[in-house]
Amino acid sequence: MTDGNLTSAEESVLEKIESEDVDFLRLQFTDILGTVKNVSVPARQAEKAFTEGIYFDGSSIEGFVRIQESDMRLKPDPETFAILPWRNNEDSAAARMICDVYDTSTGEPFEGDPRYVLKNALERAKEMGYTVNAAPEPEFFLFEEDEDGRATTETGDHGGYFDLAPKDLASDVRRDIIYGLEDMGFEIEASHHEVARGQHEINFEYDDALTTADNVGTFRTVVRAIAAQHDLHATFMPKPIPKINGSGMHTHLSLFTEDGENAFHDEDDEFDLSDTAHSFLAGVLEHAPAITAVANPTVNSYKRLVPGYEAPVYVAWSDRNRSALIRKPAARVPAASRVELRSPDPSCNPYLAIAVMIHAGLNGIENDLECPDPVRENIYEFDEQKREEYGIDTLPSNLGEAVDALEEDEAIYSALGEHVGPKFVEAKRQEFEEYLIDVSQWELDRYLETF
Repeated sequence: MTDGNLTSAEESVLEKIESEDVDFLRLQFTDILGTVKNVSVPARQAEKAFTEGIYFDGSSIEGFVRIQESDMRLKPDPETFAILPWRNNEDSAAARMICDVYDTSTGEPFEGDPRYVLKNALERAKEMGYTVNAAPEPEFFLFEEDEDGRATTETGDHGGYFDLAPKDLASDVRRDIIYGLEDMGFEIEASHHEVARGQHEINFEYDDALTTADNVGTFRTVVRAIAAQHDLHATFMPKPIPKINGSGMHTHLSLFTEDGENAFHDEDDEFDLSDTAHSFLAGVLEHAPAITAVANPTVNSYKRLVPGYEAPVYVAWSDRNRSALIRKPAARVPAASRVELRSPDPSCNPYLAIAVMIHAGLNGIENDLECPDPVRENIYEFDEQKREEYGIDTLPSNLGEAVDALEEDEAIYSALGEHVGPKFVEAKRQEFEEYLIDVSQWELDRYLETF
């Protein structure tokens, strides 16, 4: 913590609070399951937040601490200050800052803070001479609300991939969401209707991995808030409607050296990928089952990860097709060389998901793993025998299998830390067990009158 002297960034925030007539601050953080939480304080408490932190009861947050260890402290990151566009009016405004969580008993960063877990991964990369850039592509559905304001699964549009109005009736909502995101500092690259009805994608520019993880949480908050202003419900649930495509969050990753060069690029390689990139890619493939528990953390995630709906289930990579788990996108310039992991979905905790991806790739580099050959054919068309010939494994088929894989993978499990790892596994095992003993409407429709 500081000794009372403010940094220039903190001074700048105080000036903005005054000039923008901000009356309330939302101090945001994320729990282990990826839910954004916030403590709202009057803006006059901003300086105290910087110098002393703001205390809160950590025992009330999923996966944080026991009741006898409840006092936690939020320290806002001044670089994340942003005016909330849906709360701004002529008389006053509200703003938010993303916080790091501190343990009051030690004064040290709290090991259960997902942002801290990602910072540890980035510190490991730094020690190896790299910085990490990331770019996610979160998809979401827009649904109508019923007369009581509850979410339905009625979409209100029948658009398809890249369709325009009038089929894409939500284009005005996407426009307002983009304006809101830009007001909060996002650089939007593109937006379009996705394959499924009611499904949308808004792409924002890549950034360093920590900023990117912060941005995913902000993105979900802005999308939901502005959709609600249009009497719509935005959901990042991976598969809300059966038998159509689900929502993914393809994640692009690249490493840069200390002198600013893209460590993944090698123009002499057939795929324009360096040895470093090949080893990183091999590491992600090797640890893919364990990564899946974190990047696809809900029972519903595995309704998306099935063949036939454009979601990757086969552990392979390709430079040409999207049926593989990892794709090497075309890069117009050396700085754009990267790999794309296509399995994550937007229900994940972005800090934890990006952290385990980074650790897996760095393990590949440290162990000089050999990357398999790319698969240029459509793996969806392979039968089991052909997949065995190519040595292609499949991702876990359900949350239970994924959590087993996580616990069995010491490198990825330990990367989550001694606090987050056990708490995450405990929560996910409970979720899967509750799912197993539930009786679905499908079962009732199928069996109730038959047997």
